[in-house]
Amino acid sequence: MGSTPQARRSDTRERIQKTALDLFVSRGYEKTSLREIAEELGVTKAALYYHFKTKEDILSALSKDLGRPVDELIAWAEEQPPTMETKRELLRRYSAALASAMPIYHILQENQATLRDLAVGRELSDRVTAISRLMHAGELEFGCRMRVASAVLTVHFGAFVPDAGASGTAEQRREALLDVALDVLSGAAAPTV
Repeated sequence: MGSTPQARRSDTRERIQKTALDLFVSRGYEKTSLREIAEELGVTKAALYYHFKTKEDILSALSKDLGRPVDELIAWAEEQPPTMETKRELLRRYSAALASAMPIYHILQENQATLRDLAVGRELSDRVTAISRLMHAGELEFGCRMRVASAVLTVHFGAFVPDAGASGTAEQRREALLDVALDVLSGAAAPTV
């Protein structure tokens, strides 16, 4: 029994997104054309246009898919009291969510100038801003705010540590960075709610 037209369309969209993601990461967003994505897939540019009209449409779909765990985390954290335990849990979950969403943040990091003015660039930036806002919620002394900021930066930008010369697996590095961030956060005074 064959698959339905909707299932085939969904499979094709996923193949396009995966191929585009690979090319955006390896070549850069700006340096990748729709023609190159179509060639890599072995389809015509017209077939690609049937699913996505622009590179930004592809990147937007990727952002929604890969960013969903971060969006769910933000929704969860907005419902929690701004206690230090909530901040620790938010940091743990953000670290894990970044692991799965890293390709999209890598594209943003490597193509900041190009993506800054696109809707998808603002969406990605808004996610990072929301995490930071939630981590800084509640009454915090200045030194505590600096510890919170350092912990968030350690988790977020530590994910961009190049593999070259680094020992351990990506997961081991992520866990080590999380440990450092949690250690920094543990020196922060408990916020008042």
